[in-house]
Amino acid sequence: MNERLIFEKSRKGRRGYFFPACDIPENEQTQSLPDTYSRCTVPELPEVSEIDTVRHYNQLSRKSFGVDLGFYPLGSCTMKYNPKVNEAAASLEKFTELHPLQDSSTTQGALKLMHELTGYLCEITGMTWGTLQPFAGAQGEYTGMKLFRAYFTQKGEMQRNNLIVPSSSHGTNPASAHLAGFTVIEIPADERGMVNPEYLEPYLNDELAGIMLTNPNTLGLFETDILAAAKKIHDAGGLLYYDGANMNAIMGKVRPGDMGFDVVHLNLHKTFSTPHGSGGPGAGPVLVSERLTPFLPVPDIGFDGKKYNFVWDKPMTMGKVSGFNGNFGILIRAYTYIRVMGSKGLKKASEMAVLNANYLKTRLMSKYELKYPGICKHEFVLSASRIKEETGITAMDIAKGLLDLGIHPPTMYFPLIVPEALMIEPTETETRETLDDFADIMIQLAEQAYHEPELLHAAPITTPVRRVDEVQAARKPVVRWRKESN
Repeated sequence: MNERLIFEKSRKGRRGYFFPACDIPENEQTQSLPDTYSRCTVPELPEVSEIDTVRHYNQLSRKSFGVDLGFYPLGSCTMKYNPKVNEAAASLEKFTELHPLQDSSTTQGALKLMHELTGYLCEITGMTWGTLQPFAGAQGEYTGMKLFRAYFTQKGEMQRNNLIVPSSSHGTNPASAHLAGFTVIEIPADERGMVNPEYLEPYLNDELAGIMLTNPNTLGLFETDILAAAKKIHDAGGLLYYDGANMNAIMGKVRPGDMGFDVVHLNLHKTFSTPHGSGGPGAGPVLVSERLTPFLPVPDIGFDGKKYNFVWDKPMTMGKVSGFNGNFGILIRAYTYIRVMGSKGLKKASEMAVLNANYLKTRLMSKYELKYPGICKHEFVLSASRIKEETGITAMDIAKGLLDLGIHPPTMYFPLIVPEALMIEPTETETRETLDDFADIMIQLAEQAYHEPELLHAAPITTPVRRVDEVQAARKPVVRWRKESN
């Protein structure tokens, strides 16, 4: 049964709480808040009892899907299991009771954690220093682009406005570059699905700011020509930006700094196993090479040999990125994960992620197309284009069929260079039995496309909400309740 909206359960005058009587004289109440900030109308809030409220949100939670409930092979997003010890650490009272405006002498533990975490991330990525301020990957990208701009401004090279972005990049890459004021130049992938250094040649001039890419790329393939590409960019006076979304595949094996990158952002909420999805929470630290450290955001976190402190004296800083020092709860979780795993554990995680991805890819290649063959890293992209041509069943239909069988679908129709794309990332935390169950179901759905296509066209039929109009949902989303539409 579909759960009604909390507004539909509202009954005038019903309460689930009672405020204590106000002991402030009425004349002081009216003076305490300026008219500018006073409401003119009563807010449209639901009026429900406590028990109805509790039951409502518990019912909704049972209808939600998450990695704690089942397999979540969402390519690029790295939805791996989150160890509960991370949650326990982030819930410690000594952390949760802190206030960001406390004097640094009273927050030495938190500052030490952030200082050490920055050092660990630099060691993992091969960079010099960084900032923990960005709240997510896209904000990390934007921060990286502003660091590019600060660097070239200081050098007096304001004409460097061209930013190369491969066609297989994450969608936020060109958006971040554009917002930072750069002109985005898209280059295609070659027949291998990779960046060909020769494609860079037309743009190697004094207008080049640099390139944004990730390695392995969004096809799950390692860019084998990265050193040659980095040399060409640097020789032309440009910089390299590393999108760390796929760091899950190379931890302990190779470092972006050793590949020649100047700026790296990491998605702590993905690679370092902390909860994410539905817009948050997240953390997107940015790490840089030595030449860019003077431009990092303030305040930096320093250690003078005796105590940790905030460092504001950075004359060439790009400025501030967030109100305080990033999403502290996520930083605690990532710190805990790194300390528990250790260097050997992080390396093993990457090895298992790559093993699981290649195992699944091998099992599914007979039923789905692989546009760019070869050994993949942590993820791979299948195509349902042949199935669509022969049966009319699309990648969307396959994804909806998975919902009926209790599995979250992989990423669909991304990257755009693969038609009818299904982007699958099993992560390192899944067992072989889970992978085999998923492979069997994917094979079953591919066969069903030929024998019972009408069932897949109708899917899902077991979920609380049936198939929605994807176009209208994207173009005209209804994300809030309005009384007039009820």
